[in-house]
Amino acid sequence: MNSGRALYQGGLFGILGVAVVGSTLALSRPDYSFFDPIIDVERIIAQRYVSDPDRDAMRLAAINGMVESLNDPYTVYVPPTQTRNFTKDLTGDFVGIGVQIGARDGVLTVITPLEDTPAYRAGVLANDRIVEISGTSTAGLSPDQCVDLLTGEPGTEVSFVVERDGQRIPFKVTRERIVAKTVKGFHWQAPKPADAPSADPGVPPASGRPDAAKDAGAWQSFIDPARRIAYIRLTQFTPTSGDEIASTLDTLGAREGKVGGLILDLRFNPGGVLADAIQIADLFLKDGTIVSTKGRAHDEEVARAVADGTLPDFPLAVLINGGSASASEVLAGALVENKRAIIVGTRSFGKGLVQSVISLPSGHGQLKITEQKYYLPSGRCIQRDDASPEWGVDPTPGFYVPMTDDETAEFLRVRREEEIIGGDRHGGTEERWSDPAWIIERLKDKQLAAALKAVQLKLDAGPAADWTATGEALPAGASLSSGELSRVGKLRDRLERELSRLDRRIAQLESASGSIAAQPPDLWPDDADLTGGAVEVFDKTGKRVARLSITGPDVERWLAEADVKPDEPAADAPANADPASKP
Repeated sequence: MNSGRALYQGGLFGILGVAVVGSTLALSRPDYSFFDPIIDVERIIAQRYVSDPDRDAMRLAAINGMVESLNDPYTVYVPPTQTRNFTKDLTGDFVGIGVQIGARDGVLTVITPLEDTPAYRAGVLANDRIVEISGTSTAGLSPDQCVDLLTGEPGTEVSFVVERDGQRIPFKVTRERIVAKTVKGFHWQAPKPADAPSADPGVPPASGRPDAAKDAGAWQSFIDPARRIAYIRLTQFTPTSGDEIASTLDTLGAREGKVGGLILDLRFNPGGVLADAIQIADLFLKDGTIVSTKGRAHDEEVARAVADGTLPDFPLAVLINGGSASASEVLAGALVENKRAIIVGTRSFGKGLVQSVISLPSGHGQLKITEQKYYLPSGRCIQRDDASPEWGVDPTPGFYVPMTDDETAEFLRVRREEEIIGGDRHGGTEERWSDPAWIIERLKDKQLAAALKAVQLKLDAGPAADWTATGEALPAGASLSSGELSRVGKLRDRLERELSRLDRRIAQLESASGSIAAQPPDLWPDDADLTGGAVEVFDKTGKRVARLSITGPDVERWLAEADVKPDEPAADAPANADPASKP
């Protein structure tokens, strides 16, 4: 199993690419004059404010103010009350029973047990309704409150009751430290009878695996068994992801030449631990630069691949989209720029910043701070810059496969069904998980279909053949940016609709309460149709300075928020105005 063989020049990658969790910052001696006005303001408020202030809230606001002034969404302060959840999200490591839960119809419901966890082994199933935890009814409790009841110290027991098919079933399980698995296949295969062959050639019979009696199945990975094309999806990069990928590929027989081709799915992977992205890249690369980083307080650090432990060369397609960020982009960029893989899908997110997580002294929380930028082997930083039409990692020419919002929503719906461990997901319909054509139709995923077709054609043509395009030609940079422009435009439209909804809600509340809030000025009759007309602006001397064409119906709404008011009575046009310019 690969445990991180890449050659590191520098120190960052030997720790964590995005996290130095648990380390304590060694503070250099500060310039105390910086704090003088802060201390003075705090003292005056503490002594003279009309009521006793919340000093903890004041301190939190002061820290957040300093952090927010950086205008960097990735540098954040994590107060002590949030450090546990922050660490869990970062590392996938927490103590509990191992279930994903949510509220359905107002009842706490198991979405799916997590594989190889206490709940998984105890027989908890998807769609179980948790009605009681440690003698406390879950009615009226939020999911977060229920999570607090289910989690605790390792080795302690928790009891709970689920409703399933009209029956109440009690459970008592021992909490464990849970490390969420980040590697998945395309379908969770239900358990088979003892010694029955697995539908996935990479998974041994049930009796050949530990704890066979309680086995809940395994991920199916060979999406084209005849050609031995495997599919692996990585959900995020945690401190175990590199070993998970290596172990999965070993189980599939990659080192023995039993994998004909591979599709590595990094879509919607937000990144995480950079060291594991480097470890995974090194599995596929014999040599070459994987990534480099540099920053104001750091010398340049370079990670290079080494030949020891590299997997055999087989066709490799990497799936990315606008949700692939940070470490996902490092891995995808390293593989494509070293000519080891093709990229299928759409442009990635564009996060080229490296954060460290530093624990503050005396338990005062943590600071996740941007310290460096990372650079692809070509030397390009992928950080998204609103002033530039280029960012992130682009698909290989001929493998650009855009998806509409409706297509994306449908494929994600099906994906969520396939992630459920246990339960009847398909209503008894015929399943043909050894049939690639049926799988593609079932999964409703045109990007995966294009990647699978590309690997199939590459294998059929032979190792010396070029890749055959299965997507569209890569648009020009401006066209790629237009996708981002469209996304931002849709966000603006949603915000405008939300503002309209709030306006209606305010009107309803005013009507119910009989109160009238301050109303914006009514600049002209509501039935006036101004589209195609014009607005003229004059300075205080009466000189016209601008004439603006009206292109839509919202001009009154925007002017109502500006520093204007209607003349009473309406003023005549200034003498030097051009009559021909009137609308």
